[in-house]
Amino acid sequence: MSIKARKSRAQPIAQLLSSPRHGIGSLMNSAHLIEQAQSQLDLVLPDEMKGHVMVGGHHDGQLTLLTDRAVWLTWLRFERVRLLQVITSVRGLEDILRLNFKVRPLRKTRAPLVQKRILSEQAAEHITACAHDIEDPALQKALQRLAAHAAPPPQD
Repeated sequence: MSIKARKSRAQPIAQLLSSPRHGIGSLMNSAHLIEQAQSQLDLVLPDEMKGHVMVGGHHDGQLTLLTDRAVWLTWLRFERVRLLQVITSVRGLEDILRLNFKVRPLRKTRAPLVQKRILSEQAAEHITACAHDIEDPALQKALQRLAAHAAPPPQD
């Protein structure tokens, strides 16, 4: 069985990104609208609530706001009309008619910790010595490349 791309199916990336049929363009547009709605929402939220209320998404004229504590729901419900006016001021979200509120634990996305791996000068010397004794040229080159990653000696 062959896995060949057919010329009729290949499409430019710009067409895929802008096509509403494939969903990529609409997904990016939706993410942009949510980001704009979040920035408008952050302008009207009290300082103690910032970071505790997030825009969850929108669908069929409804926008969902997520909060990590039930205590914030009272304020959100009380300010529903004003929040709806702020959200509908965002271009592209004028069709929002209703706000839904949900309590969900909000997890901030964190970048994975970068673990710096340092190869000492002594370890590099041992790897280089080992590479000299290896007969396989591919393995020898790989070991030499590895030894080249050694930390430079400290400057005086």
